[in-house]
Amino acid sequence: MKVAIIGGTGDQGFGLALRFARAGEKVLLGSRDIKKAENTVNILHNMLKGEALEPVQGMTNTLAAEKGDVVILTVPLQAQIATLNSIKDQLQDKIFVDASVPLDTCIGGSSTHYVELWENSVGERSAAILKDKTTKVVSAFNNISSSSLTNIKEKVNCDCLISGDDSESKKVVMKLAEKIPGVRAIDCGPLANARIVEKITPLLITLNIKNKTRLAGLRITGI
Repeated sequence: MKVAIIGGTGDQGFGLALRFARAGEKVLLGSRDIKKAENTVNILHNMLKGEALEPVQGMTNTLAAEKGDVVILTVPLQAQIATLNSIKDQLQDKIFVDASVPLDTCIGGSSTHYVELWENSVGERSAAILKDKTTKVVSAFNNISSSSLTNIKEKVNCDCLISGDDSESKKVVMKLAEKIPGVRAIDCGPLANARIVEKITPLLITLNIKNKTRLAGLRITGI
């Protein structure tokens, strides 16, 4: 399975690429700028020092979306619509994972504040944009700290909360998430529940600031 990461040169995308490459997945790291993608891949390989079982490939977002089996969007909210429109024709019959979070930083505000969207969540907005496609939309990875992902010497002490309307697609994403050491995937029900999960991220950012760390995570107990 090829995992395409759209916006893979950003913190979250880079962290996921690191973890999946280390787990032996075939990773396609996408960017609007092919040179930036290739430079980021070089940095990634230097960090892993030969640990990647498969070489990570740098390419444009469009080509990554075309070649990937699972496509993960990791761009800031202000770039979500334009980026998704640029790749949506490449997403037919694929699993599309939205890992974005609607933070107030998209309009110059604070990362500890959440922006209310007309569609209620970023995941639901992606589904609305892709409504005429055969793409299965899943919301995942948006509550895991990029700092935890890039801290490859340690396990990630956080559950991955996953929402989506297609059960089989969620199972694929859950299996992928649990390839990251320390991560347990939790099925949080339909995509509509992304509007709850996405609001956890600004809370975790607040806890990071308050406690002078970057590794705050979330565990669901009792299940």
